[in-house]
Amino acid sequence: MRLEFYKYQGTGNDFVMVDNRDLFFPKQDVKLIAYLCDRRFGIGADGLILLEDDPEHDFKMVYFNSDGNPSTMCGNGGRCLVAFANFLGVIANKASFNAVDGTHTATIQDEVVSLQMNDVLEVIEKPNSFFLDTGSPHHVQEVENLKALNVNKEGAKLRYGLYGATGSNINFVEQQSANSFSVRTYERGVEDETLSCGTGVTAVAIAMHNSGKTKSNEVVIHAEGGDLKVHFDNDGGYKKVYLVGAAKLVFKGEIEC
Repeated sequence: MRLEFYKYQGTGNDFVMVDNRDLFFPKQDVKLIAYLCDRRFGIGADGLILLEDDPEHDFKMVYFNSDGNPSTMCGNGGRCLVAFANFLGVIANKASFNAVDGTHTATIQDEVVSLQMNDVLEVIEKPNSFFLDTGSPHHVQEVENLKALNVNKEGAKLRYGLYGATGSNINFVEQQSANSFSVRTYERGVEDETLSCGTGVTAVAIAMHNSGKTKSNEVVIHAEGGDLKVHFDNDGGYKKVYLVGAAKLVFKGEIEC
């Protein structure tokens, strides 16, 4: 099969995008998806996303981790898919799409995508950390000297040791100002540190607000791949949660597979 693909990135979180409105892509082929995401033998990406038709929305998002398996919601992937849909002419500047965790709405202006995330009604406090679900499960833990932290080692230790086979994404956080934080994330399914994680950034912003570390309803998060903003309403839970940042086309191509 000769596959046409597009490569997108959102603050360094990169994805192989495929227009699958004709439903030609073999979604059950785990090895193929892992091969396409492989950085040495394939295209290279943190995940693969299919854009498909949806009867009730502008399009459907089908997301796979780089290990080839279907996964939970990906915030940066969702933002990149909105940019891809805009590029294809599927949408203009507004979108409503179906994802694994339900309906999302978004707007796009130039390369900046504002994506509405799910409401978060529960933040679980653990010893020295928090756990919450922002479409994907996230552990949020404050640390000192984030830059020097061995994220792969410490992230894997928590991902497997604390959360078992199902696992959780692991976020390490350091406060920078009254409403800004730096974060580094170990992602399950990728089993490595990624330059950015949209659902992780969202989880960090909410966890830090819930803990009183910030009183702002708009939080700036410095990921390794760039800055993202999260804003929300806090009235009986976290609602109208938006993840905002750039989503860019890197290149397009064809690959034999």
